[in-house]
Amino acid sequence: MAGTILGILGSPLPEGNTAKLLEAALKGAADAGCTTETVILANLDFQPCMEMMFCKEHDTCIMDDDMQQLYAKVRSADSVIIATPVMTMGIPGKLKSFMDRCQVFFMAKYVRKTPLIEPAQKKNRKGLFICISGMKIPDVFVGAKLTARAFFDIIDCPYTDELLISDMDTIMDITTRKDLLSSAYEKGRAMGKRFNP
Repeated sequence: MAGTILGILGSPLPEGNTAKLLEAALKGAADAGCTTETVILANLDFQPCMEMMFCKEHDTCIMDDDMQQLYAKVRSADSVIIATPVMTMGIPGKLKSFMDRCQVFFMAKYVRKTPLIEPAQKKNRKGLFICISGMKIPDVFVGAKLTARAFFDIIDCPYTDELLISDMDTIMDITTRKDLLSSAYEKGRAMGKRFNP
């Protein structure tokens, strides 16, 4: 079984440091035999959740925008990697809007009691959280991690690993830190090897 790993880039910079870390993690998963796909949220057009509650009774959102293509990707992925910078002690607005629009998963799981992820698939799904912070200050990742954990729980893809890198304002260019890129690669490779032992 090859496995499909979905990488979701929450950074507004499609070629920035966070993107390079996600690319390294997905390369590790690919080298382990998985199929990978990257979703760059900054390139997509979708609105924040309007709490219209249509998803209380349906498996999708009534809002017809680019989120519609993402629901199927999230449902079919064997594992998911979220990569984001910290912004205002949390995550960027586009990523938060994406997570909020996954209310369809929440409603199915907790309200209708009919999760969108089948039990057999859920058993193998894992979530990896990659997060960077410009500053090196106490508790800088707390808000972002709480949000990521909640999201991974909602989509039945348990938060099982993380790579948290602070002090990026000093590092500046992640390509100067081969050790950190290697860590991202190895975490992605470990995720992929679960499907291809």
